[in-house]
Amino acid sequence: MLTIWTNASLPEQEIAQLRQGVGKHRLIFASNLNSLNLSIGEVDPSLAEADIAFGQPLPEQVWSVSKLRWVHLTTAGYTSYDRKDFRTEMNARGASVTTSSGVYDEPCAQHLLAMMMAFARQLPQSLDTQRTDRGWPAAQRRSQSFLLEGQTAVLVGFGEIAKRLCELLAPLHMKLVGVRRAPQGDEPITMLRQARIVEAIAKADHVINMLPSNDSTERLFRHELFQAMKPGSYFYNIGRGATVDQAALLQALQSHHIAGAYLDVMTPEPLPFDSPLWIEPNCYITPHSAGGFRQEMSRLVEHFLTNLRRFEANETLLNRVI
Repeated sequence: MLTIWTNASLPEQEIAQLRQGVGKHRLIFASNLNSLNLSIGEVDPSLAEADIAFGQPLPEQVWSVSKLRWVHLTTAGYTSYDRKDFRTEMNARGASVTTSSGVYDEPCAQHLLAMMMAFARQLPQSLDTQRTDRGWPAAQRRSQSFLLEGQTAVLVGFGEIAKRLCELLAPLHMKLVGVRRAPQGDEPITMLRQARIVEAIAKADHVINMLPSNDSTERLFRHELFQAMKPGSYFYNIGRGATVDQAALLQALQSHHIAGAYLDVMTPEPLPFDSPLWIEPNCYITPHSAGGFRQEMSRLVEHFLTNLRRFEANETLLNRVI
């Protein structure tokens, strides 16, 4: 029998789903549950009893719990755990860390597709017209609309979300290019190393940032990269806010070097009320909601239970990052 600790705040139906799914194993709850699964939890004494953690345990406490053999995060990202010292400690004890990227690939990919289509078909502009003067600029909208067919999209960061986005974009007959730190050779599209990112984005109509936040990606998208982008191109970010120099992005928008930006992640979050990005024309913001969907909590539990079965059988864990 294993002891499974969680600090995930789940609805009653999903708690019942989790209790039933863990079966014979002991399930314990942290004294303070996370109201939002994107935030790291607090120190919790009961974590010391656990073999498995499901949720967002405090990384520094994980180090001190020698009994802990596996941490399953309720997020696709793992910024707080993506540190050399944390990796070294977990690898030394033979412990694993997995994410829930298998839950979030579909909603995030659909979210990106929706925004790309919105830009192409001038939907935000038509919404602005509806909410203001209720004009009828048919000729202008038709002339400014475009097709994604034949355009180039560069996907910076190539994990589960990027793979699913490639599938969704395939029927649109776009040219897709991926950028990642270490191409594996089995990717479904042309891949370039991150060192060639300037070369890649210079030819792109759409630059899609899906990078995690770590020492190598912090403020990667800075003034030089935005200036290297093709004039009139579009920028999207569903990676992490820290990977973008927001002042440089604002300048690229204000100078009209790039045609628009869609941002689901910011620094800080929530984005302050007085941030100029809120009112910048052709900058569209969603509140870190790209991964959200009605069945999110149930799918998180289901994904964890699938991995639990694999853990019990000593099989390869899904979405393992450490």
